Amino acid sequence: MSRPARRLLIVHHTTSPALRELFESVRQGATTDEIEGVEVTTRPALHATATDVFECDGLVLGTPVNIGYMSGALKHFFDTVYYPCLEETQRLPYALYVHGNNDPTGAVRAVESIAAGIGWERVHQPVTVTGAPAKDDLAACWELGATLAATISPG
Repeated sequence: MSRPARRLLIVHHTTSPALRELFESVRQGATTDEIEGVEVTTRPALHATATDVFECDGLVLGTPVNIGYMSGALKHFFDTVYYPCLEETQRLPYALYVHGNNDPTGAVRAVESIAAGIGWERVHQPVTVTGAPAKDDLAACWELGATLAATISPG
């Protein structure tokens, strides 16, 4: 008897070609053939809901750096899901990727602070990319997606 698939949710605000490259690398890593039993679902941050979070076993968050902070869209996602998910999603594995044209420290700090407050557990160091993504940046995003998928894989 096979185990049911686990669900990995990617919540992203993809506003540029650079973010699209990072998002695609994360998704490719999460869907690699080496990891079985994981279904990947993607939601733009403005459309992701608490129900999406309740139905997932792991979560990847992706955001641009906007004026030293996460995008308003990702902040909206957190505003929408924080209290509904506070008790129900404790220890949910998550990871983060961030892109900007300047220092991503504030965006990373903000996301990690909210995720810690909701009780989610980071399972991969944040991938931060400044400027045009290089081959190593895309590989790091691929690894982030694969790591999260492997973390929740039933196999």
